[in-house]
Amino acid sequence: MISHTGHTLEKSDSKIESDRSQPYGEEVAPYPEKDALQLNVGGRGATQRRLKNYQVTMIGFCGGIGTGLFVGTGAAYAKAGPAGLLLAYAVVGLVLWCVMQSIAELATLLPTAGSFPHWATRFIDPSVGFSLAISYGYCYTIAIASEVSAAAVIVSYWTDITPAVVITVGLVLILAINLMSVRFYGETEVLAGSIKVLCFIGLVIVSIVITSGGGPNHEAIGFRYWHNPGAWTNYNGITGSTGHFLGFLSAFVNASFSFIGVETVVITAAESVDPHRAIPKAARRVTYRIAFFYILGAFLIGMIVDPRNADLVSGSGNANSSPWVIAIRQAGINALPSIVNACILISAWSAGNSYCWVGSRMIVAMTTDHQLPQVFGKVTKKGVPYVAVIAAWLFGPLAYLSLGSGGAAQAFSWLLNLSTVAGLIAWATLSFCYIRFYAALKAQGVHRDTLPWKGPLQPYAAWVGFIGSTIITLVAGFPVFLKGNWNTSDFVASYIGIPIFIIPIIGWKLWYRTKFARAANIDLWSGRLQEGEIIEKHRPMTWWRHILDWLF
Repeated sequence: MISHTGHTLEKSDSKIESDRSQPYGEEVAPYPEKDALQLNVGGRGATQRRLKNYQVTMIGFCGGIGTGLFVGTGAAYAKAGPAGLLLAYAVVGLVLWCVMQSIAELATLLPTAGSFPHWATRFIDPSVGFSLAISYGYCYTIAIASEVSAAAVIVSYWTDITPAVVITVGLVLILAINLMSVRFYGETEVLAGSIKVLCFIGLVIVSIVITSGGGPNHEAIGFRYWHNPGAWTNYNGITGSTGHFLGFLSAFVNASFSFIGVETVVITAAESVDPHRAIPKAARRVTYRIAFFYILGAFLIGMIVDPRNADLVSGSGNANSSPWVIAIRQAGINALPSIVNACILISAWSAGNSYCWVGSRMIVAMTTDHQLPQVFGKVTKKGVPYVAVIAAWLFGPLAYLSLGSGGAAQAFSWLLNLSTVAGLIAWATLSFCYIRFYAALKAQGVHRDTLPWKGPLQPYAAWVGFIGSTIITLVAGFPVFLKGNWNTSDFVASYIGIPIFIIPIIGWKLWYRTKFARAANIDLWSGRLQEGEIIEKHRPMTWWRHILDWLF
């Protein structure tokens, strides 16, 4: 028997043929021909496969990196110290790696439109798919406003230009790029990603020079800050092991928010020319991304900046709060801060651009599962879902609220807080999707060896991703539980995302009477690539093509 992926499929006693059903239970003909495929069958949308492998690779390696990496690490470092920051990023990185291996396996097998909500609909319950689309889509559409308003703050490093002008320019560029071919979007991400990589490589080199005493002040630092004030800092004046643990916990939560967005690369599967190769490569590159950008970055920050430096928690939002820029200035290097600030600006704009793309694909995914009117799935002749793009982009102008004072600024802050844990909830939900998928394979007698690609250490990696993400979600607002630190507003802001995720599940389930998907009946077939859609892999014949193949 041959599967949709062209791989040999072993027969079993579970009558696999009878289990090929739609997510809602309707029977479908086994192995439909390519020209018989219809929209909304197996999560298929009307978008087109135009993203090249190198574009998917770069999106996976650099996509979603915004101000969090270059600026946000400073506040976490001030609360946790060198060891606390390094350990926090390592632990969260492990959780993310486990999530990525799980969802990349699903995306390689089922490169469906929007991916995430459809998987939840199919492997868990349609009500969970609906709620995930709402919460995750909101998380990213509101993040458009967050990044363009951050860009306005970053520009204030150089000039007093009206922030509204910066926001307007950013929003217009984001809309224009997202309304063009997805291949053009991919090229902008390659360009922005290349700048991010070059900037970070430059920061690594400068950091090594500074800590070795090669700066203009010729002051060798080494591991000075690991000894004084020490590897750990006291959280809010709480001394001893308790204060050290709370500092780590604070950095742990901060690191998780910095990592959110890495998972979006698997959404490119529906628009990738060759998802069977591009998505597994992107999943493997996540290991290098975590090690290079985050863990190495955390290690170097602990060597070049004193965690007691007040600028780390100044809240300026631009290069003045960046631990890298603080160290560069202290070393007596005057030209680099502006260059780093420019890279931070590009990162913020690129992240906003990426978030608009992700938000629009969540809307498309809702049309494939009949959770939104089909008009939102309409595309241009180049396969761009223009209605969904505009709908997602309309959240961007909320950035103008950040320019107001009093109620307007507070409203914007609350809108952002509503989305803080949505990404973590998505990690947990997607890991659980894989757990149910794995159970379905076992129940239906389908061997993982027949899949296009197998993620390592499964299903244990999925369980680590699920439990780890759940723990981070639950401890996100831990400061309010400390003695004398209760604040109702902070508590609601930290945990409102949980009921926002649960309430739509209950409402959809009560209205449509949906049922939890049983492993023996889960659809493992519709939506896979058909014969003729799978690109034959050719082995590189020269050494330089081997290098290019490894890179891209």
